Amino acid sequence: MGGAKNWLRSVADGLRSFTRGEKRVDEKHRPRIGLALGGGFARGIAHIGVLKALSEAKIPVDCIAGTSVGALIASAYATGVPLEKMQRRAVATRFADFGKWRLSRMGFASNERLERYLYQISLFTRFEQTTIPLAIAATDLGSGEAVYFTEGEIGPALRASCAYPGLFLPVEHQGRILVDGFLAAPVPVDAVKRMGADFVIAVWLESAGKSEQPDNVVEVISRSFSIMQRNADANWRRKADAVIEPDVFQFAWDDFQQTPQLIAAGEAATRSAIPKIRTALAPHERVPAARTVYP
Repeated sequence: MGGAKNWLRSVADGLRSFTRGEKRVDEKHRPRIGLALGGGFARGIAHIGVLKALSEAKIPVDCIAGTSVGALIASAYATGVPLEKMQRRAVATRFADFGKWRLSRMGFASNERLERYLYQISLFTRFEQTTIPLAIAATDLGSGEAVYFTEGEIGPALRASCAYPGLFLPVEHQGRILVDGFLAAPVPVDAVKRMGADFVIAVWLESAGKSEQPDNVVEVISRSFSIMQRNADANWRRKADAVIEPDVFQFAWDDFQQTPQLIAAGEAATRSAIPKIRTALAPHERVPAARTVYP
């Protein structure tokens, strides 16, 4: 059984390298690189641009974690979905693809459709099937603590990570009541560190919105949380080795039709950051990467 699993892992690694056009790097001569993706609704499409620019620069991603829409992009990437396919799907995305209005005392909509959304573009449904280690961040509504999922079915964890409080209903999973990961882990730097990352690249998306005044309840909620986060202690930022901040301030929460512009913003911000990333990585290139396993 073990031999079969190792064979499948080798095949998956080969497919990932082939579909993304990445050059193999000697693992003994560089640190283990982790990528932590934040939330932002449609603005999260900028993460695709980040991944494209990193791939073009031959900067590998050894493990990945995501919060909210960052969890969706991370899940697709970790399960081997080509970036071009992500881009095509993003352009065609609408709210009805992942949300269904269902007014209740706990929220306005259900995000049950999000599981189907992921499985329509990915061949794999479990953390154990990913080509690189994946973690998804959610918030335990009872304790207020971050919860990082790394095993079992991806779908329920993804739904929990994207359960934006006030809009989507909380998700019950593994005995917890869970909501959007951005409350406790706006950028899940801790998750990739726990997966053994020696060097962490964090991606933060400003989420204030493009209109001068909010014109619906979703924008009111989004603006409120954005103000709260802006004034909070960004502990994750101090723990990251590099921070990429795409210019997505002008985009609305549901600007899926602006996919090309959002991807371009992610690419531009990453290309600007790559020289600093290379400089920061240089002192570590001859240091064997740690191989800590997520507990």
